Amino acid sequence: MATVIPTYKRPDLLQRAVASALSQTVDDQIIIVVDDGGGLPKLPEDSRLRAVSLSHNTAILGLVRNVGISLTQSKYVAFLDDDNEWMPNHLEIALEALGRDVDMVYTALQRHLPDGTLVDILTRDFDRKALADDSNYLDINAVLVRRRPSLHFSRIPRTKRTLPKEDWEFIYRFSRRHDVRHVPVPTVRYLINEESYYTEWSP
Repeated sequence: MATVIPTYKRPDLLQRAVASALSQTVDDQIIIVVDDGGGLPKLPEDSRLRAVSLSHNTAILGLVRNVGISLTQSKYVAFLDDDNEWMPNHLEIALEALGRDVDMVYTALQRHLPDGTLVDILTRDFDRKALADDSNYLDINAVLVRRRPSLHFSRIPRTKRTLPKEDWEFIYRFSRRHDVRHVPVPTVRYLINEESYYTEWSP
């Protein structure tokens, strides 16, 4: 089991994200932090944790995630952004739902303001047609996937003029040939981060 955490200049939030990954009830995992050229803070000394830094900032989240994916051959991969957190049972619940006929699982997600206020809970059964219609109801932080050749993200740059699409593209492409299951249990704390200009969801 592998967890990929991309990061860029969010030392305090990154430490919280890493702590939530290390606190999972599933202990058999490797956590790979990939720094997009911004520098890393001091991280816990834990045999399950590995960190690498790119030589310069790419500003391409898909590329950063792909680096993390390439650094492990784990059968299952999950994704956690540096400004979000998992509840301790996130991986356990997701893995239990990943049956033989399912290659992707996503749980429900709590959206919070920076002061901790709960805004809402995002939960909806998978509907590929709704996804094609650009209905944004599924977030990569809630996703766990079985490793397949199609497990890679597009290298779409994030700019202030273009909303991010690498998560949507990956999920839509992956679900073309693989079954997806939703678990309506909130296991992710998603930060509506005002400092992220590409955060599409607003209160």
